[in-house]
Amino acid sequence: MLALLLISTLLSLNQNGMCLQRLQLKQSFSVPTQCNDKCGSFQIPFPFHLNASCGASVSNAFHLSCLNSTTLYLHIGIQSYRVVDFFSDGVLVDFPGTSSTCRQYNDLNAFDFAGNDYFGISADNVIGLYDCEDSSLCKTGCETNDLPGCDGNNGGSLACCYPLSDHSIWHSGDGFSSFSKFGCRGFASWVVPRGSNTGKRGVKLEWAIPRNTTASAKVCASNADVVNATTVEAGVRCSCQDGFVGDGFANGAGCFKACIKEGQEAYGEDCDSPRHSQRKLVIVAGVLAPVFILASLFLFLCILKRPVKPGAFDLDQAHYHSTISFRKACRTRLFSYRELDEATKAFEDGQKLVDGMNGTIHAGVLGDGSHIAVQKVQCENERDLIHVLSIIELLSAILHKNLARLLGCCVDSGYTLMVVYEYPANGTLEEHLHNSRGQNFGLDWYKRLSIAAETASLLAYLQYEISPPVFHHGLKSSGYIFLDVDFSVKLAGFALLSSSSAADCSHLCNNRESSPHIRTNDVYDFGLLLLEIISGSKYSEMPSVALQKIKSGKLEEIVDPSLYYHEQPIFRREQIEIVADIATRCLLFGGDGKIGMIDVAREVVHIAKESIDGGSKRGPALEETFSNSSLLQMISMSPDSIHVP
Repeated sequence: MLALLLISTLLSLNQNGMCLQRLQLKQSFSVPTQCNDKCGSFQIPFPFHLNASCGASVSNAFHLSCLNSTTLYLHIGIQSYRVVDFFSDGVLVDFPGTSSTCRQYNDLNAFDFAGNDYFGISADNVIGLYDCEDSSLCKTGCETNDLPGCDGNNGGSLACCYPLSDHSIWHSGDGFSSFSKFGCRGFASWVVPRGSNTGKRGVKLEWAIPRNTTASAKVCASNADVVNATTVEAGVRCSCQDGFVGDGFANGAGCFKACIKEGQEAYGEDCDSPRHSQRKLVIVAGVLAPVFILASLFLFLCILKRPVKPGAFDLDQAHYHSTISFRKACRTRLFSYRELDEATKAFEDGQKLVDGMNGTIHAGVLGDGSHIAVQKVQCENERDLIHVLSIIELLSAILHKNLARLLGCCVDSGYTLMVVYEYPANGTLEEHLHNSRGQNFGLDWYKRLSIAAETASLLAYLQYEISPPVFHHGLKSSGYIFLDVDFSVKLAGFALLSSSSAADCSHLCNNRESSPHIRTNDVYDFGLLLLEIISGSKYSEMPSVALQKIKSGKLEEIVDPSLYYHEQPIFRREQIEIVADIATRCLLFGGDGKIGMIDVAREVVHIAKESIDGGSKRGPALEETFSNSSLLQMISMSPDSIHVP
């Protein structure tokens, strides 16, 4: 079994020594269709059609018209919608009756179509709402998407946005007029494909064929499955099975076998003829197979001598699931070990940002000049590897402006997993707090307060709006909190591998080695971070010293000298005192769960917003960061209800 496993692994590796190569089959190639219709730059996919005699076998609902051989229109009822783009499950259209001039905002009744048997408004749309009297519908996270304006450039931060995938306000079958009950007077729409944070202006309509109709009977080709639509009630589509590409329809292109030949995509009959390089790999595998078989026998004998524990993990099953998990988790880019080794200068100590419970993180620069941070996690077995990959898969699906972008990953020999993050050129928070970058000026209080508020908001978002909740476990200013050019937080270095102590605390806490009687979690660690933000020094090893100073009314003795505490106005000194009080309560009650991250974020953001409302010269950046989101509705509530010990 191991020999077969190693041979298959050898066949899946390329000659450049990649850690693991995902044979991802793209569907962007041009496949022949029954109709082969074109309009301007559009290659019209089946079942959409221009010629009524071509696609009418499915339904006339998909009939399009081409104006002046350049502009494509979809007709639904009496309305005509200009087609902007096609997707495998939908079509992006403009507002009906609009001219070539883009309107930044539209009336809520401007798009009055809600759905029929063939089309429905897709949940992939993100809505920007304007002049809303009630902002409780606004959601956090979607404002981090790149949503272009009419000029094609970034439209800036939205005052209020709502992803239709949230389904708390808008439900399938609803029209956009449902937002009028919140007093909203205008809106714009973008489609943001799953796994992306870049939007395209327009309204995406999902399409489907009604189930249990003549059109849906045996409509799918061989090697295609019938899949249910999400927003078209009782609607279905055809989808090619794994290893095949095409439109999936029996009357369309059908499904073609897809494969990789010499690093290039190949389809149909080209997949059946072996290439020269593959024959060489087969020969090499045949030569090495006896060696692998002997090694397998030796390992098999060793395994037989080991006692089998009840519930032991199945290796074959583990490898299968880890392969699947790896493909899902590393959906972005697979790095080779050589790439990361060269980028980090062979992982030398001078490149190391942090070495903590969450693994080591090294800074590096790729060949194209991109700055990266590589988190190296050493797994003990297949079970650990699967667990880590599942967390990476979860993190890669989360889009948040304060979450460091996950670029990809790599599996070294054995069970060493490397996760690659984007590393902003402004370095880590620790470098700025300790002035180790040689800058002329340290962080002022407004920047520190903004950093604290962004970090708290992100942690609260991950714990209260993501399912299952995500915890950091080991928050530090060194190596885990990056800063971009605007001093906005980019958090990385999550605990990908649960320790035994974390498991004992239900994955919510772990035991500090230096003080076994103190249970710590993200709230406790955030308290330490607040102390470091206030003092510019680390108190992770002896927080009791700082707490004693605060309790004795000697806060000024631990405040960072670069903040010039005694020269600050009274309201700013009061802010520092309040933040010190929050840090104290995090350290005293965070480990026992008496104070949650949402409580902490509510107070810190409240202080940050007071600074803005008080007329500070910080600018609109922080206001835009926290304005109008569902999490803010919880965080920004008056802290009067919070028990302050």
